[in-house]
Amino acid sequence: MIRIDHRTSIDEGDLRESFIRASGPGGQNVNKVSTAVELRYDARGAATLPEDVRERLMKLAGSRLTQDGVIVILAQRFRTQERNRADALERLVAMVRQAAIRPIKRIATRPTLGSKTRRLDSKKIASTTKSLRRKPPGEA
Repeated sequence: MIRIDHRTSIDEGDLRESFIRASGPGGQNVNKVSTAVELRYDARGAATLPEDVRERLMKLAGSRLTQDGVIVILAQRFRTQERNRADALERLVAMVRQAAIRPIKRIATRPTLGSKTRRLDSKKIASTTKSLRRKPPGEA
C-alpha cells in the first residue's frame, strides 16, 4: 500500500509493470536488455481511491488514459531498469497527489466602485484620443 495522504492510497496489486527495450542512451546494452518500464494503473477499478480523486486523476491523465480507464506511464529516462521503475512509480504518485488536492471553488464577487470608475475613465481617454485622430467633418 502506497500512502498519498490521510485518505488516499494506491494498492500495489493494482499496478502492472512490463519491461520493453528502451530507445536512447545505453550503448550496446540498449539492444540486449529491456530497461524501459511500462507501468499500468487501473484508475477506474481502483477501490482504494475516493471517487472525487479518481475522477480528477482520470481527467489529469489525459492521453495516458486508455478507453478502459487504465493509466499507462512509460519510463525510459535512465539506463537501468530499477531507476526506470522508480521513476514511473514517482510519476504516478505525483499525479495521484496532484489529483488528491481539492480545487478551491471561486466565489463570484462584484467589481468595486473604484474599479468601475477607473475602467470608465480609461474608456473616455481612449475615446478622446481616437476622436482627435479623425479628420474634421469639412475635410474629405
